[in-house]
Amino acid sequence: MLVLGALYLIIGATPAPLIRDTVKTPEDTLKKRAKAVEVSDWYGRRLTIHRYVAYSTLPVFAAQWAAGKRLYDQSRAAPTWAKTTHRVGATYLAGAFTVNTVTGAWNWWDSRSVPQGRLLRTVHALTMIGADAAFSYAGAKLSEEAERSQVKRREHRTVALSAMGVTIVSGVAMKLWNR
Repeated sequence: MLVLGALYLIIGATPAPLIRDTVKTPEDTLKKRAKAVEVSDWYGRRLTIHRYVAYSTLPVFAAQWAAGKRLYDQSRAAPTWAKTTHRVGATYLAGAFTVNTVTGAWNWWDSRSVPQGRLLRTVHALTMIGADAAFSYAGAKLSEEAERSQVKRREHRTVALSAMGVTIVSGVAMKLWNR
């Protein structure tokens, strides 16, 4: 091989044929084909429902915060609009979270074989289940006690606002990084 290389240098030929025989060139390498992944026909429909319901919770969160602040500050002396808005908003959020839990969990399961974005989808699913639990605790357990106790009122507000924050951060993360 050394003799052939010297001979090529002497006569001015390039040793390209020798290199081509020993080193793979890009034309020779095989490209790995992307794995085909199928999700159900309803995946996109559920995702659309999931997104619209999620977007609709944002103004309800704002209304809940405004009404809840009045209830927190004034307790039983709070205006009727605050009491009514807070009850209606809580009922709407219970329904919206139920719809989004069903559509989200179903799509999470349907897309389990899609590797792209799996970690983000799983973290989103787990954080939203945590937010579901926090809202349920704030509504079912703490709302009654909050009417009689300042400590429970503070706990109700902390749990609800924390669940709202987790929901918003998790939703924004899905909007930004789930492609």
